[in-house]
Amino acid sequence: MKFFDLIWLFFIISAISPLIQRRSLEARRMNTLKRIEADRGSRMITLIHRQETLSLFGFPLMRYIDIQDSEEIIRAIKLTDDSIPIDIILHTPGGLVLASEQVAHALLRHPARVTVFIPHYAMSGGTLIALAADEIVMDENAVIGPVDPQVGNFPAASILQAVESKPVEKVDDETLILADISRKAVRQVRSCVERILQEKMKPGAARKLAHTLSSGRWTHDYPITFDEALELGLPVRAGIPEGIFQLMNLFPQPTARRPSVQYVPVPYREAPTAKER
Repeated sequence: MKFFDLIWLFFIISAISPLIQRRSLEARRMNTLKRIEADRGSRMITLIHRQETLSLFGFPLMRYIDIQDSEEIIRAIKLTDDSIPIDIILHTPGGLVLASEQVAHALLRHPARVTVFIPHYAMSGGTLIALAADEIVMDENAVIGPVDPQVGNFPAASILQAVESKPVEKVDDETLILADISRKAVRQVRSCVERILQEKMKPGAARKLAHTLSSGRWTHDYPITFDEALELGLPVRAGIPEGIFQLMNLFPQPTARRPSVQYVPVPYREAPTAKER
């Protein structure tokens, strides 16, 4: 074989190899999904955003809940018989309120049991979706987050506090407009959360929890731990099935940079000991 033929063969293999790896990974994901579904007798849906650190030309590209996500999840729900439970795995920093609300209401309308699994985190819009479940299953180290609305680059509650802390004549028109939008946003999100929670708890408790989650009591990225979620009265329990962690491993982060965390990926049942050389 000629030298240039070898070069062309190298380029062809280099071009095809990522496609083969991607197809293989997709097949393993699907097989794992089917295995979990068979074990639980349910429809399993994933909402996993793993590209938090992906970048293009140095600019970060964030993955979050968008309209395409809501369309796909609602389609999956519609393809599920009313008698079949739905399980949904959430791993997301949040996203559009509109898309999250659509998914939450679609889950509420499903007659069979809905379970949300949170192996690591489900913030903001992810928390809003989780609130619609009959049960939230979290890892003991997983977190959810507040659902307070953001207006522009600022929390709506903070904009309102800034405006209300000074005489109106000292506030410019643009800030007053932002305050008006913020007031509406807080009221709308609080009302949405209350409607969702009323399906799961008494009206008074739902109203109180909706206020807590949407009022800007915490920063928007505040991690609500498993224990705090229990104290708030959410229907959470600990214990993520091992199959779900196996599925998460099939959604790897992009490997364009050196990993910052490494370990021997096997269970340790006893402490390792030094071996003689």
